Amino acid sequence: MFNKEIYQQRRAELKARMGSGQLLFLGNDEASINFKHNWYPYRQDSTFLYYFGISLPGLVAVIDCDEDKDYIFGNDYEIDDIVWTGPQPTIAELAEKVGVSHTAPLSKLDALVKGHCQILPPYRGEHVLQLSEIFNKPVKEVENLVSVPFIKAVATQRNIKSAEELVELNKAVTTTSEIHLAVMKAARPGMKEHELVAIATKVARDNNVSLSFPPIATINGQTLHNHYYGNTINNGDIMLFDCGAESPEFYAGDMTRTFPVSAAFDNRQRELYEIVYKAHRTAVEALKPGKRFMDVHLLAAETLVEGLKGVGLMKGDTQEAVANGAHTMFFQCGLGHMMGMDVHDMENLGEQYVGYTDQLKKSTEFGLKSLRLGKELEPGNVITVEPGIYIIPELIDMYKESGKLDAFINYDKLETYRDFGGIRIEEDFVITESGSDLLGTPLAIAPDEVEQVRSSSLSL
Repeated sequence: MFNKEIYQQRRAELKARMGSGQLLFLGNDEASINFKHNWYPYRQDSTFLYYFGISLPGLVAVIDCDEDKDYIFGNDYEIDDIVWTGPQPTIAELAEKVGVSHTAPLSKLDALVKGHCQILPPYRGEHVLQLSEIFNKPVKEVENLVSVPFIKAVATQRNIKSAEELVELNKAVTTTSEIHLAVMKAARPGMKEHELVAIATKVARDNNVSLSFPPIATINGQTLHNHYYGNTINNGDIMLFDCGAESPEFYAGDMTRTFPVSAAFDNRQRELYEIVYKAHRTAVEALKPGKRFMDVHLLAAETLVEGLKGVGLMKGDTQEAVANGAHTMFFQCGLGHMMGMDVHDMENLGEQYVGYTDQLKKSTEFGLKSLRLGKELEPGNVITVEPGIYIIPELIDMYKESGKLDAFINYDKLETYRDFGGIRIEEDFVITESGSDLLGTPLAIAPDEVEQVRSSSLSL
């Protein structure tokens, strides 16, 4: 928890942006796995944490812009709770730590809000039901109650990271880097993917933090969000590992490395890794305030196409190839996204508000529709940069059958890569006044550096 003055300042800024009205913040409750008291690991709503800082279930908060008052609603623990949890602070004691002087039991909430408050998009079923009751509206109409000005005000504020947030983000990414190095060193032929996930989890727990999302640990990196961990890794495979840790204040890290299970990449693997690495460096060098991330994404795509032409997998004019979407045979996702307390920061508020503007709409085209961030960068933005090459056999078949990209793709050679898999490289950056700074402890990323880690660890 930060100093209470930080939360007071954040709420004051939001009041100034909104001007008037009541703003409702629903904290997350416990969620049951298979019976009531067997719960999923608890995680508080990030916007609730941003403005109110308390990571406990059963809380609701209200900011009243007209009265210039902040409220936290929750029920104090009674003896039936305390026998399970031990003594707990009262709601008033918790509220005082974040500079809130008005508290009340949850039963008093309706009397204050009376169905007139502004809300953010709910993403949990219990919140939809709760809002349905508060507003006396059918469940299917709750989504129509969401306040776009409220969304935009929160997104604008949270998109610019303060000094104390950057401290936490650096902690998160440093732990993330530690996790990746441990995994990169530990991987051995004959291991299962889940053994590497276990190592990642141990490093996070050794730092007394959680992972910021379920890891991707796979020899089948062509599947972008692959959460199957049952494969055996062998010499000749390349391992794609995408993982992040949270900081003690719930800020996220998110990094990816792709490394050989053997001591070195084979020729094909190294060629494509070097292409992805060059695209990554080109994108990073382009980061600066005022630069549209959409344009950085397209620049990375052009760099990938140039490299793929160099190894004979693509052909034709590079810019024309990207304009026609030919790069999406190999690069189907976006170059990166905002990152903060959410690994895809504020994705629950809507990417059209967080990563785009009224003037720059999110694309519906294959590839570009997966780009979560397109607008101009600003100092204080924290983003990921994660180009990749993914050889997806089903996509080869579909594009080849359509014939629309014949002018740009050498299908005969691409057919020999059907079993290749995927490569991704990802790092985290904060946009500065003049460019960008890498977050966290640097980790081996150039192909020679990655091979040095692997060869030295395998020799032990």
